Amino acid sequence: MALPGPVTELPLGRGGGVDVAAAGQTGGVYRERPAGVAGAVLWTSSAPTHPRPVRVLPDGCLDLLWSSRLGLLVAGPDRTAHLSTSAPAEHWVGLRLPPGVGPAVFGVPAVELRDKRVPLADLWGARATRVLADQAADAVAGRGAADAGPYEVGTLLATVAVRRLRAAGGADPRGLRMAAALAAGATVAETAARAGLDQRSLLRHSRHLFGYGPKTLARILRMRRALALARAGMSLAEVAARAGYADQAHLTREVRALAGVPPTALLTT
Repeated sequence: MALPGPVTELPLGRGGGVDVAAAGQTGGVYRERPAGVAGAVLWTSSAPTHPRPVRVLPDGCLDLLWSSRLGLLVAGPDRTAHLSTSAPAEHWVGLRLPPGVGPAVFGVPAVELRDKRVPLADLWGARATRVLADQAADAVAGRGAADAGPYEVGTLLATVAVRRLRAAGGADPRGLRMAAALAAGATVAETAARAGLDQRSLLRHSRHLFGYGPKTLARILRMRRALALARAGMSLAEVAARAGYADQAHLTREVRALAGVPPTALLTT
């Protein structure tokens, strides 16, 4: 659902791998660091006193979230940009799991979480969630919500995710191969061959692991690859050719369809 008022776009939606301050939000800061799960990222965000909606671009990932206002949540894989609004001075901590890993951690197919933000208790039960929530509250109380507290909460989320991932026997290796192939620009047929699946089985596994079919995931990953090239200084015409679009107009249409705005709007923040 679209929200009124100006929207701030963070680089590549959920951060660009470096510390960034949300443009136009004085005092609002987003940070990332590696997590204890291969390919995962821990991020923290502090909202300013007058927050504005933030545009979160789709990325094929699932996030385990903690909010100082809402508690523990899970963010499912989005098909299009999600507009997120925080309360004044709200703190967020997130563990962003790489594509294909989330279902092993959360215990449900990714398609059941597609385009949703749900309470963690709906997936893990009230008792397990309450224990984790109490531990997060203790971490914040002991270190300070505006300083080291979120860092401690992030470490806690990563520890829990690693434990659940091990208990599940790890992530499906086919998902990792599928995501890597699509991220590199492989076709659906090539991706199926690399994963040892026929195309119908590829679609079923893709919906389970990523929340949508391989063509949608390929579009999303291609958009993110294109934006990364553009942020590195490449012209949009060059980006379109390098990332596999028919031309710059095709790139613009695809970014607008997935992000809700043209690439130039994302690259000016």
